Amino acid sequence: MAWKQAGNNNHVIDLQNASAAGKAGPVIFDYFGHSAFRITSPSGLTLAFDPWRNDPSGAWGIWFPGEFPRITVDVGLSTHTHFDHDALDRLDATAILDRLVGTWAFADVTVTGIADKHATDQPGWYKWINAVKEGGQDPYPPNNPGHLDNVTYLVETGGVRILVWGDNRHNPPEDVWQRWGRVDVLTLPVDGSQHILSDAQATAIVDRLKPKIVIPIHYLAKGTSSTLSTLQDADGWVAAQKGEKRPVDGPRLVLDAAAIAPLDRAIHYFADHAAKA
Repeated sequence: MAWKQAGNNNHVIDLQNASAAGKAGPVIFDYFGHSAFRITSPSGLTLAFDPWRNDPSGAWGIWFPGEFPRITVDVGLSTHTHFDHDALDRLDATAILDRLVGTWAFADVTVTGIADKHATDQPGWYKWINAVKEGGQDPYPPNNPGHLDNVTYLVETGGVRILVWGDNRHNPPEDVWQRWGRVDVLTLPVDGSQHILSDAQATAIVDRLKPKIVIPIHYLAKGTSSTLSTLQDADGWVAAQKGEKRPVDGPRLVLDAAAIAPLDRAIHYFADHAAKA
């Protein structure tokens, strides 16, 4: 469908010809609900992560009452191949870095993709992992099918290090923790159904990484996802955290390296706010 997409690569060419490396300024984080968001660097480079869709086979039901908004970005990325993370066709993107492993750098952004595995512990009541077993597949590493692989992304721009968790397991090997290093902003899948991580697992991740900011994702949000997803909101987990609570009153969060430096595991929760375009 790329031949039908709007726009062209003029913006990327402008950035290619500019001296943007190390540019100072705020980093813009726009939340599109579920696990999807767009990062805009100080130079204006835009990256969209994990756009969602309903399962095209119909087997998993209607998770989203509408389509992901078609947006134009410079770069599109997906952490893994599940339907609620891989609607890259909804992005009018100059470049697609699907499940990137290794380091990619352009303008004032460096993205490091670190390969690991999807969570399979099943802490919640809905044992979706059994559907994988019923299909004749072994869901557990190292024999898991490819759709249970996961890539986390460490995005560095504007002096801020953002870790895009996707649906990664809570207990990766030690070398993965070391590759992440310092994390300023952590996106983490938490919801009342404990669909991906248990409350305790999520809190342990936060306590180990000690980010300045934690952004809950992958939860039930009015207007974005539906009850049929089996997800619940993240209110309970957020309320139980020891860090400062900073509700976000819209779909946009402005990240300034100097302003967030004093923070310690502050929870920035979008709740039902989601960008529409």
